[in-house]
Amino acid sequence: MLLFLKKGKVFVLTERGVSLKEEEEKDIQLLQKKSLGCAQTLYNQEDLLLLDPTAIPKHVAIIMDGNRRWEKKNRMPLFSGHWKGAEVLTHIVRACHALGIKSLTSFAFSTENWSRSSAEVEALMYLFEIYLIRQRKSMEEEGVRFHAIGALSKLPKRIQKVVWETREATMGGKTIDLILAINYGGRDEIVRAMQKIAKEVAEGKISASEINENLVSGFLDTAPWPDPDLLIRTSGEQRLSNFLLWQTSYTEIHIVDAFWPEFSEKHLLTAVLDYQKRKRRWGGT
Repeated sequence: MLLFLKKGKVFVLTERGVSLKEEEEKDIQLLQKKSLGCAQTLYNQEDLLLLDPTAIPKHVAIIMDGNRRWEKKNRMPLFSGHWKGAEVLTHIVRACHALGIKSLTSFAFSTENWSRSSAEVEALMYLFEIYLIRQRKSMEEEGVRFHAIGALSKLPKRIQKVVWETREATMGGKTIDLILAINYGGRDEIVRAMQKIAKEVAEGKISASEINENLVSGFLDTAPWPDPDLLIRTSGEQRLSNFLLWQTSYTEIHIVDAFWPEFSEKHLLTAVLDYQKRKRRWGGT
C-alpha cells in the first residue's frame, strides 16, 4: 500500500485501486511517519506530492541504451558499463515498485546484438547468468516476479536454465513483474506469432476470419501483460530499435539524455511526471 498526501487528503493506492480518505491533521502526521514503505528510502515526501496517484502507469518499458558510451565517457574498463547497467536495473525495479508501477519490461539483448564481437556477446551472456543467480534470492524476498521474453530457445543452454530457474523461484512474487527482453526483436516476435497462428489455422483450430488484433496480441510474448503505458529510452536516441513494435502503438514515449548507467530514481520520477501531463486519446478526440 502506498499513500499520497495532498491538501489535507490522503490517497491510498492499493492493488484494488485508489481510495480517498479525509483525515484530521494529527492523523495525517501519523500516516506520514508510517507510510510509503520502501518509497521513503527512494523518494522524499515532496517528490511524491508531485504525483497524481490516480494516473500511475501500470506498465513501463525501458530501452536501456548507452552502456558502452558511458564506458568511453568515463574511461572505464571494457564491459564495465554493462555491469553498472545491471546494478542500475536493480535500483529501478525498486523505484518502480515505490511509485506503484506493476510491470517493468527492459530491453536487455536484441536479436541484432549477436552481430557484436564474440567477446562482448559472451560477456553479456555471463552477465545475464550471474545477475539472475545473484539477484534471485532478493527477488523472492522483495516479491519480484521474473519473466523473460524473446526467442529464448536460441540462447545458450546455460542461460535458458538460469532463466527458467529464476522464473520458477519467483513465480509467487506479487510486488512487481520484471520482464527481461533477451534475444528479443519486435519483428521477430510478430513473425513467431504469425507462424503460431498459421499453424492453428492449418490444424483447423481457428479460422482466418477469427484473426483480429486481440487474437494476435494473445500470441505475442507479452500476452500476459497489458501494453506499456510509458516507454523510456536513455542516451538521447529517438527510435524504437525494434522493441515492442506491436505493443507500443499508443504508448507515451519519454527520452532521457543520460546513458543507462547514469539513469536514476529521479529520472524515473521525471518520466512518470511527464507521462501524467500527457492526454492519451488512442486516436479519439
